[in-house]
Amino acid sequence: MINVIKQEIDMEEPLRKRLEIICDFFNTTPTFINGSIRRIDKTNLSYIEPHRIIINGMTFLVFNYSNEIYINNLSKNIKLTELEENRKN
Repeated sequence: MINVIKQEIDMEEPLRKRLEIICDFFNTTPTFINGSIRRIDKTNLSYIEPHRIIINGMTFLVFNYSNEIYINNLSKNIKLTELEENRKN
């Protein structure tokens, strides 16, 4: 039987504050869901699940210590500074 171990990762505080400021500017309230590390016991396989930020029904994915934010999935990304421009559309 495969045993998957899940360990939650806290979002770094500067990143969280930066996203809250952007959302306050647009008068929206974000929902933050912390990411996690999932690893298979007795192997060297692991997966880092990104943090999720839900803003007006749209899901954004972000990793700690990254300047990029992903829209809905990991195939489309933008710089965090471009998030303001994307929110205007």
